[in-house]
Amino acid sequence: MRFTLLVLWFCLILVFCSEKANRYQQYPKGQVLLGIDVLKADNFRILEGKNVGLVTNHTGRDRDGKSDIDLLAEAKNVKLVKLFSPEHGIQGICETIVASGFDSMTNLPIISLYGEHKQPTAQMLSDVDVLVFDIQDIGTRFYTYISTMAHIMRAAKEYDKEVVILDRPNPIGGVKVEGTIPPDSLTNRFTAIYPIATQHAMTIGELAGLFNEEFGIGCKLTVVPMKYWKRSMYWDETGIVWINPSPNMKTLTGAILYPGLGILETTNLSMGRGTEIPFEIYGAPWLDGKTLASKMNSYRLKGIRFVPWQFVPMAGRHKYQGQRCNGVKAILYDRIALDCHLTALYMMKTIWEMHPEQYEFLRRFPVHMGCPETEAWIKSGVMPEEIKARKQAALEEFKKKRAKYLLYPDA
Repeated sequence: MRFTLLVLWFCLILVFCSEKANRYQQYPKGQVLLGIDVLKADNFRILEGKNVGLVTNHTGRDRDGKSDIDLLAEAKNVKLVKLFSPEHGIQGICETIVASGFDSMTNLPIISLYGEHKQPTAQMLSDVDVLVFDIQDIGTRFYTYISTMAHIMRAAKEYDKEVVILDRPNPIGGVKVEGTIPPDSLTNRFTAIYPIATQHAMTIGELAGLFNEEFGIGCKLTVVPMKYWKRSMYWDETGIVWINPSPNMKTLTGAILYPGLGILETTNLSMGRGTEIPFEIYGAPWLDGKTLASKMNSYRLKGIRFVPWQFVPMAGRHKYQGQRCNGVKAILYDRIALDCHLTALYMMKTIWEMHPEQYEFLRRFPVHMGCPETEAWIKSGVMPEEIKARKQAALEEFKKKRAKYLLYPDA
């Protein structure tokens, strides 16, 4: 009898240790629990008994890969009544205006916020108590998901609804603040909703707090923070599987380069859309890629070098589709040392000096750049360091303002 009890006791200890070990393996120390994971662990308590409108897309998943749509639809204490989708649609594959529709699994209506309306109307919210936002951002001002977040917060204020933001990592880290602060004349646009830094180094939850207080939205806001995320982390340090946030954001390297070199998309260059490595390659049929690579490397910019590259944009409707583009590929070897904004200024300056007859700055360049004078400065020969210095005071002011809304430790 005593031997039997000892065996049973030993088995119970093994089961307990095994369960504890499994939990540890599932969520190792230093790996991130997303806002949706924290909400789920709390049994969706803050949504209990409420009609929920979920603003999400294919990136709205817990760290195990289950979609927010399924999680909320299955929750016994929550009533999911409606879905809202951003640019690229609920599945993240559209590259034009997005139509509304229905979700095939839940049969819930999907209201597009990248079509006729970018902000929910009173009718859209008539059966909604709380708007839950969970979409993966990329850490750059002109990436439009944060504008969709601002618009749903504005609608919530106007129609007396609650907003819950399920926080997610900034894939390119929460430390490095770079770029420009657009003047008021260039804001309230979908690629520059508010005057924030091009690379803001904030999570969507932190941005929501900033938007709500500093820019006067004033909605009923709750942010569900992550656990174990630190500002120094890049995406590949979080333990979370990468899902392309949009059709042409396919790599972490592309995301790191995007706040600076991505601005060149508002000139007549291809950024490699329609290839497997967009935002890592830059070119045009008329560009001398060998000379450009040589000149860019001669500047000895920190963390990056360039090699000549040829590519043909194929998929989708993109610049120079089907044409061979000559250009360069960025080789990122030190993401901490990289000054992406300065690199972009040198690239624009160099291409302008090489190809003044062919190189064009497009109409939307000032908004993405966040500075209406930059084109004229580049064309008149102002050095990139001087251009950056002229915008530094506004950037420092933003850093001070931003500091009040940071939710996570530095390291």
